[in-house]
Amino acid sequence: MVSKKHTVLIVDDTESNIDILLELLGSEYDILVSLDGENALHIVENEKIDLILLDIMMPGLDGYEVCHILKSKPDTEDIPVIFITAKTDEDSIEKAYEVGGIDYVTKPFKPRELTARVKTQLKITDLMHHLENIASYDEMTGIYNRRKFFELSLKRFKERTESLFGVMIDIDNFKNINDSYGHDIGDKMIKAVTRTINEHLHEEAIFGRIGGEEFAILCNLASKETILSIIEEIRVDIENLEILTQDGDVVKCTISEGVAEKTVDISSLDELLKQADLALYEAKGEGRNRVIFR
Repeated sequence: MVSKKHTVLIVDDTESNIDILLELLGSEYDILVSLDGENALHIVENEKIDLILLDIMMPGLDGYEVCHILKSKPDTEDIPVIFITAKTDEDSIEKAYEVGGIDYVTKPFKPRELTARVKTQLKITDLMHHLENIASYDEMTGIYNRRKFFELSLKRFKERTESLFGVMIDIDNFKNINDSYGHDIGDKMIKAVTRTINEHLHEEAIFGRIGGEEFAILCNLASKETILSIIEEIRVDIENLEILTQDGDVVKCTISEGVAEKTVDISSLDELLKQADLALYEAKGEGRNRVIFR
């Protein structure tokens, strides 16, 4: 598998400097170019940028202002900025770090120094992304883990409270599957259930694995009827799932689901999910393989 090239944005009002940087970096990275700060901010809004090489002295917005704006926005604050500058006095360098720059390279460029600094910062960025993935995603299923689910759901609960639904899902009698067929089949079942649920969810839904065979969803939908239709479709599709063992046995499962809607009486995410959890237990108590709405 060929790894995707990193995208580097070069911001410099001097075309000869851009030509030098293109010559040094163009074969290894996808390069975007801007001759001024305003256009650079526009590019960053519309493209996925992995690193910015930013000149300090430019007409209009200078490099300090551009960096300050980038670092003030959640969508761009984590993009590493390396300043490229002819200014080598301590005050200028200190200000570059104060506004959020992660490194600086002086003009005229030293090719090995420049390429090494770019490569180092991109390696650090890749490592940070990798660590974030480990901290945020469930290793087995690839969906959000418990910590990330609650982090994102708490933010959603505060920002978009209209037509907000919480869903708790549990695989019925999962221990029996593990005991009868082994944990490998149990793991396959969890992965298959995850994929099936994911296929039905809108991309804005927050979906996480919060325990061994327990899942949770937080989503905004138009109505109670809409969410119940989706959750019932999930239940039916999972009821029809089949996992084959090495011996040719067919293993099936069902799920129970509890759904709750945010009302004026529910003031916290915990309360909403507690209501969904109570509905889930009600579904279990009524015989499993069903959806209960509270």
